[in-house]
Amino acid sequence: MDEIAPLWGMCPFDKIKDGLIDCRAKSRLPHNAKTVIVACFPYLLEENNYQGINVSKYAAVTDYHTVALSRLNSAVKKLEELFPGHEFAAFADNSPIPEVEAACIAGLGAIGLNTLLITEEYGSYVFIGEIVTSLETGCDVVEKKSCIGCQKCIEACPSGALGKGGFEKTLCLSEITQKKGVLSEKEETLMKECGCVWGCDICQDVCPMNKHAAKTQIEEFLLSPIPCVSSGCELEGRAYEWRGRKVIERNISILSKRKEKS
Repeated sequence: MDEIAPLWGMCPFDKIKDGLIDCRAKSRLPHNAKTVIVACFPYLLEENNYQGINVSKYAAVTDYHTVALSRLNSAVKKLEELFPGHEFAAFADNSPIPEVEAACIAGLGAIGLNTLLITEEYGSYVFIGEIVTSLETGCDVVEKKSCIGCQKCIEACPSGALGKGGFEKTLCLSEITQKKGVLSEKEETLMKECGCVWGCDICQDVCPMNKHAAKTQIEEFLLSPIPCVSSGCELEGRAYEWRGRKVIERNISILSKRKEKS
């Protein structure tokens, strides 16, 4: 797995089976699943790649679904050759696996107050993918860890999506930038203040555990940064492609209004 992803571990399927996400991909889970191989794909680039950035850092690189699935499916083929008779299925994002929890149980990091996985080497700037298999590996169970609890992410969250009551997804700026239709005046104002047309990095950027996050060495990410998008931008192969042009163009228009007033 080392050539597929620089950080990976294994989680017993039994430890997360009660928290499976009900999605279409759930039907692809191997019969009698025993192990979840969890892989992390770091995406943080050198700072000079973020000049004029107006999208979240994860969206500045090529769509990770393609990158992660390509690598995971390659691993599946090798595993099928090594362990004939066993089933292997790869997932990335569209997954029935509670990815952050599985990664934490696999010993890959801690769960932050912002609900993100925070790894020791790459911080929270990682994508998560997994291979679920009927192969029983006898992997050790790691006690789940939490972040240092400094609450800087809660204090910095511009919408109050993070708080004592937990994460309120509908308030999250990243979620707001992905909504269809007309945004409320409050939502538009929030987007203008933060200057982001897709996603939000504020809770990650203020996190002390991200201070020394290592940069990615994944070639597909190194060769693909587009940190700033404008009207008529290319959507193919980007994280915002799935939502369609209307949403990203709406967001670009909202930020353009901010610039006109300034």
